[in-house]
Amino acid sequence: MEIGGASQAKSNRWVVDPRAWPLVRSAQRNPISSIHALRIAYVATTRLEALLKASPSNFLGIVHYDRSPGEPSGLGACPVVCLDLPQFTGPPLAEVWTSTLPVTYHQAEGIHCAMNDEVLFGALQLEERPDTLLDILTHTAYRRLLVQARALGYPHLLRVWNYFPHINRESDGLERYQRFCAGRHQALAEDLSDFPRTLPAGTAVGTMSGSLKIHFLAARQPGTHVENPRQVSAYEYPRVYGPRSPSFARATLRPSISGSHLLIAGTASVVGHVSQHIGEPHKQTLEILHNLNALITQTEQRHGITCGQWYGQALFKIYIRHPEHFTTVRGILKEQLPSHIQVLYLQGEMCRSELLLEIEGILGQEKTIDVSQTVSPTRLRLQQLTTSQHAQPDSYRIVASPDSVPHSL
Repeated sequence: MEIGGASQAKSNRWVVDPRAWPLVRSAQRNPISSIHALRIAYVATTRLEALLKASPSNFLGIVHYDRSPGEPSGLGACPVVCLDLPQFTGPPLAEVWTSTLPVTYHQAEGIHCAMNDEVLFGALQLEERPDTLLDILTHTAYRRLLVQARALGYPHLLRVWNYFPHINRESDGLERYQRFCAGRHQALAEDLSDFPRTLPAGTAVGTMSGSLKIHFLAARQPGTHVENPRQVSAYEYPRVYGPRSPSFARATLRPSISGSHLLIAGTASVVGHVSQHIGEPHKQTLEILHNLNALITQTEQRHGITCGQWYGQALFKIYIRHPEHFTTVRGILKEQLPSHIQVLYLQGEMCRSELLLEIEGILGQEKTIDVSQTVSPTRLRLQQLTTSQHAQPDSYRIVASPDSVPHSL
């Protein structure tokens, strides 16, 4: 399902390493439980008010990709994030986080939180002032959110989204992204036990305007933080990228009684620690897909996830620097991504000026009962790829027909 484009994608293709999803099965499945700590979906903003009245789910948070979206009534204390990241075509959409567990709300120190028995969704924003550098502001923001999350009983940071304008502009001798990284690094190094191995997955994207805005997911129980074998861990980057390394994991695997979520960090055309395919959006897109494939395979092989069983939610968010590259990027992803995946295209700026796009995602694996004892695997057709100079020689395109569809809220 394409979101932000003119039509729905019809392809069921995903570019993967052959070991990544070898057992995409066409089974009849019944959920073990209808209880979910969290679900995420992209929803037309025109539907929000009706959804608030009709949905049995409780709202954890709403993210608008518009500087002035006209918030629906009835949200109460639910955290709402408004970002100036223009959406490429399509009706205006919001990212909606819900839960079937009871949700409570809390506000303190400028942080709005929604909580259930497993997770906390929180949001805060701090205005920049001429006399305060971004690293100081970022340190303050992170210290506040870490203190609040721990005080409320959610000490484990799983995923953080960071947004601020002019991400590549110089500020007092450093790029603004480098200043952001310095402030984040200081706060997390001061607070997290077993730093840097407990770092959460992260995104940092430049907006068209606005303040420093952060929203995050924390939990009562720790997640498993995952690194990508094709990339140097961001927290081990050499100092050429700034005085303090970017402090995030490539992904976090969140376990739950109702299944798992793989929270994938912003992923760019970087191999090792070096940006690839400068000035070539087509090749950068393909390189990102190879990075995502490697990350998913790593998660499955090392952390006990059954290969090919990502039956639950699947959402991707694509940030594109230049509007003229949208058609190219969308064309590749329409061809390569399964049609049931929700994809949202936004205009934003990447952390390095030479990077033209970035992709993040959330994959859900629900615990299910297989009521068919003898099921044949879906037929797979493998076609060797030669799209990346860094790809493994045994990289293939798997053409399958996953039967999962996005769950309704």
